Amino acid sequence: MGTDREGTKADLVLDVRPILAGGQEPFDAIMQGVAALEEGQDLVVIAPFEPVPLEGVLASQGFTYHVTEHSPEHFSVTFHRN
Repeated sequence: MGTDREGTKADLVLDVRPILAGGQEPFDAIMQGVAALEEGQDLVVIAPFEPVPLEGVLASQGFTYHVTEHSPEHFSVTFHRN
């Protein structure tokens, strides 16, 4: 696993836009990403909308999150485990 310049773990980035464009549900892939997170590593989900239900699910598992709207059809949400 790569590290950034400060020696911390690089974020795990999941772009779910291709999954959604293919008509599939990305929840299982996201939860596999959550399970694969290492200590100190954040999960970044890139989606064509703000994934409000996912925010609730992961918040209930002890994550905080920060949403960035890059455009009306491009969001990134960074989940951090407390």
